[in-house]
Amino acid sequence: MTDHDIGLIGLAVMGQNLALNIANHGFSIGVYNRSPDVTTAFIDSLAEAPSDRVADGTPERLVGYTSLADFVSRLQRPRRIMLMVKAGPAVDAVIDQLQPLLEPGDIIIDGGNSYFVDSNRRAATLKEAGLIFVGAGVSGGEEGALKGPSIMPGGDVAGWPHIKPIFQSIAAKVGPDSDIPCCEWVGEEGAGHYVKMVHNGIEYGDMQLICEAYFLLRELLGLDNAQLYEVFRDWNAGELDSYLIEITRDIFTVVDPDTGDYLVDKVLDTAKQKGTGKWMSQHALDLGVPTTLITEAVYARCLSGQKDARERASQQLSGPEGTFEGDPAQFIEDLRGALYASKLVSYAQGYVQLDAAAREFGWTLDNGAIAMLWRGGCIIRSVFLEDIKRAFDKAPGLENLLLDEFFRDAIDRTQAGWRRVVATAFQCGIPVPGLSAALTYYDGYRQARLPANLLQAQRDYFGAHTYERTDRPRGETFHTDWLGLRQLR
Repeated sequence: MTDHDIGLIGLAVMGQNLALNIANHGFSIGVYNRSPDVTTAFIDSLAEAPSDRVADGTPERLVGYTSLADFVSRLQRPRRIMLMVKAGPAVDAVIDQLQPLLEPGDIIIDGGNSYFVDSNRRAATLKEAGLIFVGAGVSGGEEGALKGPSIMPGGDVAGWPHIKPIFQSIAAKVGPDSDIPCCEWVGEEGAGHYVKMVHNGIEYGDMQLICEAYFLLRELLGLDNAQLYEVFRDWNAGELDSYLIEITRDIFTVVDPDTGDYLVDKVLDTAKQKGTGKWMSQHALDLGVPTTLITEAVYARCLSGQKDARERASQQLSGPEGTFEGDPAQFIEDLRGALYASKLVSYAQGYVQLDAAAREFGWTLDNGAIAMLWRGGCIIRSVFLEDIKRAFDKAPGLENLLLDEFFRDAIDRTQAGWRRVVATAFQCGIPVPGLSAALTYYDGYRQARLPANLLQAQRDYFGAHTYERTDRPRGETFHTDWLGLRQLR
């Protein structure tokens, strides 16, 4: 048996599917799991696996190990080891077990949903030990892992030439000839996991916006699931074409085999989260950037989790119970535009945060190339990512996507309907935190003057926090004895 091209540790569903993807593409791979029974069961399953999961020759190219030392000893040098274990302490524990078995120049790849701060730390620590760390964001879920994910690698660039052939082979492919891999080097330290975090944050925003559109269609227009299917089918044939719109369309067709009712109506209205959206919002606050839509999406999930409290409140709190009296067809068109414009704001906010993080950590990020990583394999893939690439190609230093001609024109075209949708939702008491946050951000960003002058005066009044003046150079600060100068009438 020859030495393996790469090793993989962690055989949960994502790890198993990535291992199969690698072997299906002709690479030899060794796999290891801390529970030997899991490894044995996975290897045994290959013999009877269907051809759409296991290609010819894959069982011979995929070998399981129950000893970590044996696993490491059978890898080509420099060793390439991909970790698919739960983010957090488990990653550090596996790295600690691996280090005594490795040699300088060996490569550890963390393919989990790790927090970028941890990736920054691991990159520095392993570099001091003579090892190469790569933090690779992997998006696409179980199906993507098997058939082609979006991969966002970052860390020590010395590892890229050694993993590039494998990663670009297994990644999703796009382009006219479906030959452009959705995998390219992202940047230093934890940049790969940061980009994946932003991807997931945008995913949170997109999902919340779609859910609000669904709720408005159901609650205000009274559309049933068959009609909802038709709306989302039509939307997916136009500028809203995306993976999330596509799967939403499909969800409305699924019937519960136990009851014969539509399954979506049987799903409890409490949403969970794994933390990446929360991380993005937390770091947005640290950076001082207004990633408002994604933060509202996180809060919406938190509010959904308070199911019992909402049930109690629904019996005591009142609000408008207005019914929609306009043209349903026009409202659906307005809602389509509102959803589209809000999605554009979501991406714009995401890139503003990416730029701020790059400045904070000294990373060199290619915003246009990042958009190309998201065209296939991942959850937020959508038709207008090409337009984002063109925007950054035209203006590499573009400070906000909303300033690009494509984005400006799209919002000019849709904002009247966007405003009608948000106003109607408010009048009828339907919560639309995502749609309204996006519109509020847009209106705030386009204002040359905001009421923060009064806010800063308040801060100086009670806390002597100082302020700048409109008639003096920026950076020059002033303090006033507001109490002493006040004139009461």
